[in-house]
Amino acid sequence: MSKKLEGKTAVITGGTEGIGLATAKLFVKEGAYVFITGRRQKELDEAVKAIGTNVSGIQGDVANLADLDRLYETVSNAKGRIDIVFANAGVGEFVPFGAITEEHFDKSSANGYERLLLDAMLGDATLFSHRDGVEAAWALFTPILEAWAKDPDASFPNYPAGSWGPANVATLFGDEPPCRDLGN
Repeated sequence: MSKKLEGKTAVITGGTEGIGLATAKLFVKEGAYVFITGRRQKELDEAVKAIGTNVSGIQGDVANLADLDRLYETVSNAKGRIDIVFANAGVGEFVPFGAITEEHFDKSSANGYERLLLDAMLGDATLFSHRDGVEAAWALFTPILEAWAKDPDASFPNYPAGSWGPANVATLFGDEPPCRDLGN
């Protein structure tokens, strides 16, 4: 049986734990060679060991342009191209819900969305494959989405897109979510 990502090269930022690490393991299992990034060398080494084969760890911070340049140079020298980018790295701060300011949001989202765009702009365009990489990613995730749609986990609080979330959110926040106008 052929593997869905055989011969593909993936870059996963924030690949040392959680979703990033689980994704790296899955991509390797499906045949990809994976480069994971992380800010802390010890955790990066542990993640590479946990994944096993077909993986390289590159220490760096996605908020540091020199680290991004080194990442692209390393991948280019080793594999010649990037087929899949899984932008998972981010920085957050634990703040009580009612105390979140616009500055908190700007600080954390800049490391996610803006850095992904910057990666694509600054990275060597020849490293990125086009349609086949997108199709391979969807081929991997579509069966998961279809299975979820057919038989959603009853214990998971599914809710319609655009809604306030699961019905039990009222238990957490009361009758009205504690939002405030960030523009004032």
